Amino acid sequence: MPVNLLRAGARLAATAVSVVSAGVLLTAAPAAAQGCSDVELIFARGTSEPAGIGRVGQALADAMRPILGGRTLSTYGVNYPATYDFLNAGSGAADATARIASVSAQCPGTRFVLGGYSQGAAVVDMLAGVPPLGNRIGDIGSAPPLPSNYVDDVAAVAVFGNPAAKFGNPVSAQGQFAGRSLDLCSDGDPICSDGRNPFAHTHYESTPFIGQAAGFAAGLV
Repeated sequence: MPVNLLRAGARLAATAVSVVSAGVLLTAAPAAAQGCSDVELIFARGTSEPAGIGRVGQALADAMRPILGGRTLSTYGVNYPATYDFLNAGSGAADATARIASVSAQCPGTRFVLGGYSQGAAVVDMLAGVPPLGNRIGDIGSAPPLPSNYVDDVAAVAVFGNPAAKFGNPVSAQGQFAGRSLDLCSDGDPICSDGRNPFAHTHYESTPFIGQAAGFAAGLV
């Protein structure tokens, strides 16, 4: 009898463990599964900005949310150094490609908006297959473009202070995102034009370009 009681107790204990384990699995599953947003803004910050989407990317996200018609928006800050060693910008294009591939596999209905400011715009140039420093300089800072099987997942592109525009290669007219891109350059910005006002490059987050880009992107996703 004691042996039977011990066996019964063991079975009850095993059952309890199974129930607890099942409960853990049931409660853990939703937390482990990432929610899929309708739209994801993938933004590459400018030189020397801290990790994340940067001040221009944040302004764009804040402007997009209220005009998406109830659709959800997530953001992703491209992971790259954003230092004055511009040769490392190519790692940002590789990271953005990896992010698009990962999200597309898990969330095939998610549409992407690509954005970048300054050096971050050069990252987007690379994804578009546009030389960020012009054909005359060669492959400095270049990286492979976004693979063709992901190009249609990108609904819209918006770049600010793009160095490629200075060399006559705006993403709005060149590369695989032409026709669904805005290449925005403040008057006098020496990074994206022949202007000579360095301060024109520093405050894109507070210009009307943010609303223009948000409306453009929201109309395409």
